[in-house]
Amino acid sequence: MDMEEALNITIHPSCLQEPPLAIDIIKELDVFGVALYSLLTLMSTLSLLLYLEECVFVYRNIPSPKKTTIMWVSGAAPVISTMACFGMWIPKSTMFTDMTSNSYFAVVVYKILILLIEEGGGSTAFLKRNAGNTFRINTGPCCCCCPCLPRVPVTRRLLVILKLGALQYAILKTVLSIISVILWTNGNFDLSDLEITGTAIWINPFIGVLTITSLWPVAIVFMNTNSTLRGVKIIPKYAMYQLVLVLSQLQTSIINILALDGTIACSPPFSSSARGTMLSQQLMIVEMFIITLVNRSLYHRTYDPLSFDHNETDNEQKGKIILQEPQGEHSA
Repeated sequence: MDMEEALNITIHPSCLQEPPLAIDIIKELDVFGVALYSLLTLMSTLSLLLYLEECVFVYRNIPSPKKTTIMWVSGAAPVISTMACFGMWIPKSTMFTDMTSNSYFAVVVYKILILLIEEGGGSTAFLKRNAGNTFRINTGPCCCCCPCLPRVPVTRRLLVILKLGALQYAILKTVLSIISVILWTNGNFDLSDLEITGTAIWINPFIGVLTITSLWPVAIVFMNTNSTLRGVKIIPKYAMYQLVLVLSQLQTSIINILALDGTIACSPPFSSSARGTMLSQQLMIVEMFIITLVNRSLYHRTYDPLSFDHNETDNEQKGKIILQEPQGEHSA
């Protein structure tokens, strides 16, 4: 009993409680806290306003269906930033804000694949240009260590399989997120519950498998087309998508693990887990604000459409002959 009493004395009661209410956070804020929360809220608001202005520009200057795809892809950072801001002010809403962010980004994974195809003129032009070619499939995150895998011919069937591989994540991730929230409201879903009977220990690894399965088709298309799409800045666009993926998924998971492990200490009125979530959201707002600025410079512009007809393909294959013909006529 003496040891239990000592533990009860040393552990602050708030460290064992659920996330605090918004009013409790406001009451605990000092001058630095008010300045920090105000600055982060301003960053989140600016991210959203810049995105809305970009949507107006894209809607007016980019043809369909490419403009819809660009709106989805460039909206990942501001949407995540906005949800992180809500979660920062209202800690009890974390399950709902995380579900919204994760579901939106699951759609973005599919949309980035569509963007890679549409930047090259659409599915028809994509197939026409790559007719007779083969794609390497030994790329991350699944098969980067398997150089023995054969190259796959580019056909309409392959394109459909790649799209389905990315689309399944957008659908199943959203469904599983909704199920997780429903179970959480009933007290059956808890990230800190690592028992074999817990639902989190089953749902989260399955979502991880779906994530890897969806990232593979996107990586295949990017690896085989990025050299021909340099003119539309596809490499920095893809890099920003990858950065959002790492920050919103991997960084958040690492911080949550550190919080569950007790490495991130509790700080009243936040428990260890709630403080880890709060720190993750604050970092996310700053990071997504910077990514929003970079994305605006990448997408807030128009490009001349790339030509992907058979004549261009023939010219590429016979480039040396074309370059040598004027020399032969001049010598004659």
